[in-house]
Amino acid sequence: MIEAINDALDVSMGRDDDVVVMGEDVGYFGGVFRCTAGLQDKYGKTRVFDTPINECGIIAVAVGMGAYGLRPVPEIQFADYIYPGLDQLISEAARLRYRSAGEYVAPMTVRSPFGGGIFGGQTHSQSPEAIFTHVSGLKTVIPATPYDAKGLLISCIEDNDPVIFFEPKRIYNGPFSGYYDKPVQPWKKFDASVVPEGYYKIPLGKARHVTEGDRLTVLAYGTMVHVVEAVCREKGVEADILDLRTLVPLDIDAIEASIERTGRCLIVHEATRTSGFGAELSALVTERCFYHLEAPVERVTGFDTPYPHSAEAEIVQWHKQVGDQISEDEEFVDMMTDKATVPMESPVNGKILEIAGGEGDMVPIGSMLVVIEVEGEVPEDVVEEAAAATEAAPPSAPAPKDEAVEERIEVETSDASDADDALA
Repeated sequence: MIEAINDALDVSMGRDDDVVVMGEDVGYFGGVFRCTAGLQDKYGKTRVFDTPINECGIIAVAVGMGAYGLRPVPEIQFADYIYPGLDQLISEAARLRYRSAGEYVAPMTVRSPFGGGIFGGQTHSQSPEAIFTHVSGLKTVIPATPYDAKGLLISCIEDNDPVIFFEPKRIYNGPFSGYYDKPVQPWKKFDASVVPEGYYKIPLGKARHVTEGDRLTVLAYGTMVHVVEAVCREKGVEADILDLRTLVPLDIDAIEASIERTGRCLIVHEATRTSGFGAELSALVTERCFYHLEAPVERVTGFDTPYPHSAEAEIVQWHKQVGDQISEDEEFVDMMTDKATVPMESPVNGKILEIAGGEGDMVPIGSMLVVIEVEGEVPEDVVEEAAAATEAAPPSAPAPKDEAVEERIEVETSDASDADDALA
């Protein structure tokens, strides 16, 4: 999907000199997910350029560019950081055509990766699409395949209204079956990965029929399209699955036609439940298809909580083994947390007596990771931290007798919410 998005930008910029790409790290670096890689080299720094870390400013400049006659494609690096730009999107971009009686428009496409599934934690995993579907004047588009990503993005760029183009980052490199512990299957193994070269468009407001069935209509978009398809296949449910593609404008005709055949409707999205877009879909289905329904509309959604951190950390690589000597501040293991792989450092000098598991094992946050036999005097703060952390834990086996041993320190896993946080 990354290559498809890059190709769509390339095709659009080649066809129209007014298309401009801007955002944090989109130029020289090519974007945090590499979706804009190579475009600055091809089109120059005046058409593909890096911006300050200022989402409000990025959107505001794009609104002005659109009013001037350009077609800006600003990137918000993660959808979680789009909120500072809401005033510009809602009060300016969405209202410009109406406020100027059609004299000015804002033909801008705001690209942003959204959703969870990449160990991003609460600040890199949100799904805020419902906020934008509530705003008159904004269009909201979410592709689920590389083919759709390219065709829809080209249509968005050529549209004269502002569009929010959310990219499900969990499926950048392959569809997701819903099983986080299974390896990612690359897109090249699936027919939906075939993306034609050159120019093509997919019209906004047209849903895609994923599978046909008469038992149940399932409405989904983005990553959840693949989860729903995998579950229905495994359970043997002959479901009529619709990939909505665009939330606004919505293909209500396709939804009505499907429910008239099946009589049942399930709505699936990973965003939080309350006031999520599924609530709007449920209301529309009830209003328009009431006499065709044989059961209440059901929703399967995310929980009404901040996106949680993982309760486990994965052991990526041990740098020390049982019996090895270790120095204070020396790294002894790399751990994968919610957001990144980070090294753990020893708080003391000593010898490793125990380790929690092998590489690839999952270790609960707060559990013992390593036991260090400490020689000499131990800093008081280290002793206090170790004692507090292990107070509720079951007693460990006694350390080997050694006259030089003063203390036995257990180092535990802890949650790291930022890439530069250390486990201690």
